[in-house]
Amino acid sequence: MKFVSPSHFADPDSAARKLVEIANAAEAVQDGRIYIELINGPFLKEGGTPDQFRAALARATTLGWLLRHESGTYVKFTPAGAELFA
Repeated sequence: MKFVSPSHFADPDSAARKLVEIANAAEAVQDGRIYIELINGPFLKEGGTPDQFRAALARATTLGWLLRHESGTYVKFTPAGAELFA
């Protein structure tokens, strides 16, 4: 019998925090934009799934850490999100 260890991204709050850490490490382009692919790829390489990425992004926007553009192509830090790394 094999036991599967739960993913560390199963909790939306910890996944959102990891997503914000990855976004902080990414290089922002004009006007503080961080393109989604710059945070999606590293999140998936860390062991997250696409569903966990969507949940983490939704949680980070709900907590007021990130703003997601309506086109879905980039995010920006809010003042509350920027304070996490100040």
